[in-house]
Amino acid sequence: MSACAPTHATDPTRTEHVHQPHSPPQAPHRRFRVAGADLSASIAVFLIALPLSLGIALATGAPLQAGLVAAAVGGLVAGWIGGCPLQVSGPAAGLTVVTADLIHQYGWRTTCAITVLAGLAQLGLGCLRVARSALAVSPAIVHGMLAGIGVTIAVAQVHIVLGGTPQSSVLANLRALPAQLAHLHPAAVAVSVLTLTLLLLWPRIPGRAGRALRKIPGALVSVAGATVAATLAGLSLPRVDLPSWSSHALAGLPEGPVLGLTAAVLTTTLVCSVQSLLGAVAVDKLVAARPGLTARVRRADLDRELLGQGAANVVSGALGGLPVAGVAVRSSANVRAGAVSRNSTMLHGVLVVTAALLMVPLLECIPLAALAALVMAVGIQMVSLHHIRTVTRHREVLVYAVTTLGVVLLGVLQGVALGIAVAVAVAMQRLARTRITHEEREGVHHVEVRGQLTFLAVPRLSRALHLVPQGVHAVVELDGSFMDHAAYESLQDWQNTHTARGGTAEVAGRRTGTRTDEPTPRAEAEAKTNAETDAEADAEAEKHQGRPVGCRCRPWTPWRNHRCERPGSTRPAGTPGALGERDRQRRGTGSPGGRQLARGISAFQRNTAPLVRGELARLAREGQRPSQLFLTCADSRVVTSMITSSGPGDLFVVRNVGNLVPLPGEEGGDDSVAAAIEYAVDVLKVRSITVCGHSGCGAMQALLSEPAGAATPLRRWLRHGVPSLERMADDDRPWARLAGRTPADAVERLCLTNVVQQLEHLRAHESVARALRAGALELHGMYFQVGEAQAYLLTGTDDDAVFGHVEAAGLSHPPGPGKM
Repeated sequence: MSACAPTHATDPTRTEHVHQPHSPPQAPHRRFRVAGADLSASIAVFLIALPLSLGIALATGAPLQAGLVAAAVGGLVAGWIGGCPLQVSGPAAGLTVVTADLIHQYGWRTTCAITVLAGLAQLGLGCLRVARSALAVSPAIVHGMLAGIGVTIAVAQVHIVLGGTPQSSVLANLRALPAQLAHLHPAAVAVSVLTLTLLLLWPRIPGRAGRALRKIPGALVSVAGATVAATLAGLSLPRVDLPSWSSHALAGLPEGPVLGLTAAVLTTTLVCSVQSLLGAVAVDKLVAARPGLTARVRRADLDRELLGQGAANVVSGALGGLPVAGVAVRSSANVRAGAVSRNSTMLHGVLVVTAALLMVPLLECIPLAALAALVMAVGIQMVSLHHIRTVTRHREVLVYAVTTLGVVLLGVLQGVALGIAVAVAVAMQRLARTRITHEEREGVHHVEVRGQLTFLAVPRLSRALHLVPQGVHAVVELDGSFMDHAAYESLQDWQNTHTARGGTAEVAGRRTGTRTDEPTPRAEAEAKTNAETDAEADAEAEKHQGRPVGCRCRPWTPWRNHRCERPGSTRPAGTPGALGERDRQRRGTGSPGGRQLARGISAFQRNTAPLVRGELARLAREGQRPSQLFLTCADSRVVTSMITSSGPGDLFVVRNVGNLVPLPGEEGGDDSVAAAIEYAVDVLKVRSITVCGHSGCGAMQALLSEPAGAATPLRRWLRHGVPSLERMADDDRPWARLAGRTPADAVERLCLTNVVQQLEHLRAHESVARALRAGALELHGMYFQVGEAQAYLLTGTDDDAVFGHVEAAGLSHPPGPGKM
């Protein structure tokens, strides 16, 4: 099937007619239907797109009709062919600087031809299926490019806001600004200030009335309000001038130097493609945040999206329109307005065409100062503080700053090229920044390597290794996640030579799978005696747990020596199960539990701490801001960070026996869980709470085996699970069940029912009920089948609780009303 061909399964607007039993065969036909959600979403997007399209055309210096042409083509062509159904395309603020420069250099008709050629280039890239490679560009470069474009837009539009005319470059605009301030136009300034005020205050209207009014886009309100005020006040201002469509200029043959035109096509292709693909990825994230929409809308096909954008640019350029790209503002508005298919995008294009043909008298009432203020605000918003904080946290602020300044001072293509060069230089500097030290401690020579070990560090590594005398015991400690072939051979050669001359060498700190972790026979014999006691203890523990000795798998922790080795193999010296005498003296002996704890802490400090230190330092400065309260059982097999792929600062975790939520105000109740819930909801402002049960829960087994009583603290605690037991025994209520199979036994039925019951207990807490009423909180149920390593999410309702399994690509059973 062609990448551009829509399929029946993903298009909710198509229905097939089934033949009647006794009627003659007929060719199946389809009827086009539009969902009400798509219609309302298209209107919302149209109301945003109309003033922005005119404003962007004004900012580029193109005919104002060109903005309307691009908006219509982006909706109809890109919406029909593109691979991201809910992304809305049209004239984008990110293309303003590029287009304005092209119009200034080559004129309007040649700019349209460049747009056509850029579209053809996008079609070629889409056919080559290289769309994913565009996402390899550093986010710091992309954000820096957009910030530079935003600064350029804002500086240029200031002149129109003040009643003047913008210059051809940022520096020229800045030099002309003092003179412009001395001769400002009061009427233009008043209209611009009113536009910006309405744009700023409209989303902040409080109360129920504010929620209703905010459904009207702020861009439309600000421009319409400024237009009405200017008309009622009788202000004499330059206004939108839409000439007859009969005089609209179409694309012509490109005229200019070949190298210049080639660079222009490449720049337009780059900016259009990167902005559209990043926008498609962002739309996917918005869709994923709406569980009810996930099953109806397919994930973006980036290669097909590139084909759609290319086709739209070919058509837009040929019809005399601006370049087309995916627009974040309109796309997010489309998703939030409830769109469910690409019909909303296409209908918005139809509405733009209708407005361009029938609403010309109304459009010509809009003051240019109002459009300029709107576009200036969009330009300022492109310099995102969130992006600046992100690149600072990842130590890429230099790449961001250079790209931004390059775009502002030199141009988009030159700025991006500078950003790429700096990003490569920073990556090389980080790769080469390896600290290698040598010291002698108690007769043992230590060579410590901190950082990535590549060929760039081999000369320093060799110098440090040659400082180790012959015949001594040496320890090479590696603290890095990468070692290339040159470094590996250099270290291996030294290790073989050193042991051949009577010395011993121990290489420690590497990750599982590095071949040089294998000790030489002499070093293995040296370590065997020291490791013997620990190995015997580990083997005995494995026997008690029913696992074959030596059959190990270690993706997360050295505590149980999971290591994927063949039975009977000996662990290499320096790995977390084989402590030498030097390690025992440094870490202490003591009980096996104490040694396990010491080894675990040492492994964390050596392997994990360098990777997370920066993130933890940021969290220490900024404080915790988890998005979710995760309430689960204290069972050691439920590793929350593993099954949710979360990290530091992501989850606020509460664990107790049986993942129980005591009802508030219960006599003799436990306030620790209620305190955690109140703190998470009222102080941390979490957006969701998940109750996670698991298979083989000991608490549920205890509830089934004997009634909860007051004999011991454990029995007193388990009385909070009695409502779950009663719920399961209620014949009037169906059992909670797993999608695709029935629960294995009564314990699993109770484990599932307990999750549903504890969600009801959660709603009884005042802080949770208040947040639910305000729409600021969601409740989720989850079940983890330990033996299958399979997670299930609650997808049904209270009366029909179904847990749907989660595959690697997403939910196989879409969440429905059960998202509480």
